[in-house]
Amino acid sequence: MFTKSAAFYDALYHWKDYAAESRRVHELIQQYQQAGDVTLLDVACGTGQHLAHLREQYQVEGLDLDPQLLQIARERLPGVPLHTGDMRDFDLGKQFAAITCLFSAIGYVKTVEAMRQTVANFARHLQPGGVLIVEPWFKPGDMQPDTVHALFIDQPELKISRINITRIVGRLSWFEFHYLVGTPENVEHFTERHELGLFTHEEYLAAFRDAELEVQHDEEGLMGRGVYIGVKPLN
Repeated sequence: MFTKSAAFYDALYHWKDYAAESRRVHELIQQYQQAGDVTLLDVACGTGQHLAHLREQYQVEGLDLDPQLLQIARERLPGVPLHTGDMRDFDLGKQFAAITCLFSAIGYVKTVEAMRQTVANFARHLQPGGVLIVEPWFKPGDMQPDTVHALFIDQPELKISRINITRIVGRLSWFEFHYLVGTPENVEHFTERHELGLFTHEEYLAAFRDAELEVQHDEEGLMGRGVYIGVKPLN
């Protein structure tokens, strides 16, 4: 997905307050967790920005599908176990006291069936009493289709213009990002297509419950998109 933009990922999302978001994640874990240790797995960890803060309280690991993003995370987090895997069916052979899947990465599974499979896989990797925190993508009807968006980066040695039109086809949102990137070496244009599924509130709740998790919904969440919080029963 981030085949060409991985090197610029942190610059593109410099506006995110990872420290504040990580503090909120910690608060939620402390509020709901009943497990006995401090192990945490961040699924779709990207370049490891959340993990860089969460490792202050937890014994952390990360997982992502994109090896280029993981390479950046490895440079940021020496010694932290980072795994390449698909959130739908990874198998690490162990369980964690907390699992997070943030910044709407769950949308990349695209279909309701795959989302349910993913939540069930998260639940299998949770210890009894463990907490799952999922930050959702937008729901059907929340996004305005056929709107144009732009993001600009203006650093001394890095200039980026990213422009796209939001398209909605059925239950799928997709974006053809056009990048114009300037560095002291050259100016490059490339495109990336991202597709994310639009799932309803009821579908998220059903996925958590079918995975035998006690589910709560925090409407505000980390950045206004809400979060779903699942707790695996002790028994």
